[in-house]
Amino acid sequence: MTSAQYIVFEGLEGCGKSTHVTRLATTLNGIATREPGGTALGATLRATMADTSNTALSPRAEALMMAADRAQHLNEVVKPALAEGRHVVSARSVYSSLAYQGYGRMLDIDELRYINNWAIGGRWPDLVVFINVPLDVLHERLKRRELDRFEREDRAFFERVLTGYQTLASADPARWLIIDGLPPKNELEPVIARLVRERLSL
Repeated sequence: MTSAQYIVFEGLEGCGKSTHVTRLATTLNGIATREPGGTALGATLRATMADTSNTALSPRAEALMMAADRAQHLNEVVKPALAEGRHVVSARSVYSSLAYQGYGRMLDIDELRYINNWAIGGRWPDLVVFINVPLDVLHERLKRRELDRFEREDRAFFERVLTGYQTLASADPARWLIIDGLPPKNELEPVIARLVRERLSL
C-alpha cells in the first residue's frame, strides 16, 4: 500500500493553484490546505502579510512570518494527516519562501532554506506541481480582482520569482512536475491527476 503523500502546488498569483488543489485533493480522497493560512494562526499571519497598508514590513520579517505559519501548518495539519494515511494537497509550501522571499525579495537562499527546514522539521513535500503561466497572461487575470500586497508587486519582482521557481525545479527534477497552465481548468484537471498518480505510483 502506498504511503500518504505530501503534494504541493506552486506558481505565481493567478495561475490556478487553489482550484487544482481542491480538485486533486477530492480525486485522491485527501485533504486540501494552503500556506499561509491553513490554520487559525496562519489565517492571522496571512491577513497581516496580505494587507496593503503594511508598507513597512521588512523582507526578513515577512520571511520569518512565513516560516512561523509553515511550522504551525506542518505541526497542526500536514503531519497529523499524513500519519493518519491521508494525502495532503497544499497551495504553496516551503518552496514559495525560497522563490518569493529568496529570489523575489533577494534574501539569502541558503539562510532561508536553513530557517525553513528547521520550521518544517525536515519534512519537505514529496511532489511539487508547478503551474506555469506566462507573466502577461497572469497580469491580465489579476486585473479582474482586488490585489493584495504581494499581487501589487512590480513585474521585475515576479520575473525574479519565476526565475527562482525555474531554478529550483531544474535543481530537483525528480520532485517537480511542471504543468502548462494555459488550457482551461476542466481540461487540466484530469491531466494533473494522471501525471501525479504516475509520478507517485498512486
